Amino acid sequence: MRFSPPQFLKLQKQVLASASCRNVNETNSPFRSAAVLSDSYSTEASELADIDWDNLGFGLLPTDYIYTMKCTQGGSFSKGELQQFGNIELSPSAGVLNYGQGLFEGLKAYKKENGNILLFRPEENALRMRLGAERMCMPSPTVEQFVEAVKETVLANKRWVPPPGKGSLYIRPLLMGSGAVLGLAPAPEYTFLIYVSPVGNYFKEGVAPINLIVEHELHRATPGGTGGVNTIGNYAAVLKAQSAARAKGYSDVLYLDCVNKKYLEEVSSCNIFIVKGNVISTPAIKGTILPGITRKSIIDVARSQGFQVEERLVPVDELLDADEVFCTGTAVVVSPVGSITCKGKRVSYRVNGFGAVSQQLYSVLTKLQMGLIDDNMNWTVELS
Repeated sequence: MRFSPPQFLKLQKQVLASASCRNVNETNSPFRSAAVLSDSYSTEASELADIDWDNLGFGLLPTDYIYTMKCTQGGSFSKGELQQFGNIELSPSAGVLNYGQGLFEGLKAYKKENGNILLFRPEENALRMRLGAERMCMPSPTVEQFVEAVKETVLANKRWVPPPGKGSLYIRPLLMGSGAVLGLAPAPEYTFLIYVSPVGNYFKEGVAPINLIVEHELHRATPGGTGGVNTIGNYAAVLKAQSAARAKGYSDVLYLDCVNKKYLEEVSSCNIFIVKGNVISTPAIKGTILPGITRKSIIDVARSQGFQVEERLVPVDELLDADEVFCTGTAVVVSPVGSITCKGKRVSYRVNGFGAVSQQLYSVLTKLQMGLIDDNMNWTVELS
């Protein structure tokens, strides 16, 4: 799919034309201090941002613009707008601050050799946000609104998209209860926001194998909870175990189910796969595991490459004789696992680089994402 910018340019003209009279809505907006568009914004081709593209880590680099869109409880989101990147202002009794009523998504944009930009499956993120919003009693943008907002935000920040092979532009959509609420209840107002940042590798090891430790006491999610949606509270809950693991020299934590304490669930922010022969197994989605879009894509790629993929309960004991283990996620894409430590016993898989299977899957998926091979899956959206 290809996207050209006439709608984006039209939006920019509308926003610029109304910049001087935006105070009509600023009184009730949590974005008053950040809601002024730069008069120097240009729709002409911009220069590449002046940063060290060869040494990108996975951290925030402030860019030029954010996108915001608002609605009230029970209402629908209206047309959003681009604003200069900056801090936002919220009531101390905002629903997101007091009761954690918030969701986020993550996706990436890549630059092709011809200068066009590729998005990877943005409609899947939109659908996942809508599912999460229903669970969290929040209104959500339509799929079309979400995808258009992503396109416009990326084009407004196109000088921050890394050159081909240097990284990607990480896109972070947020949906939050921004309205003030004191008693426990859904917020009266909601804000949808997108910001972006150029990024390199998520783990400091890069594509070198990571080392995991199995957590037996602390759990990421419970049946009937919110582990299957991208709510913000899911991630604060993993920080204690993750911090302890990293203090001991591990890269991250592998969580087990909280009922039997013997079935694999996921790593702090990644899905997990194990390989044995021609069979690739991954924990089934059953409400406590996030339905990762990279996970879903890897499963489809693996099947197209002739592998048998099983989504099922995976006992922790199967780690002992696995040929390979790897993680998937938007941030990491595919990350090989070098070792897993469980109850003091360390099982090693690789010392250097990918295993044969994870290398094959990583190569196909990243080439699709970067536009280096034909997209027969119809997964990418091209911005020109």
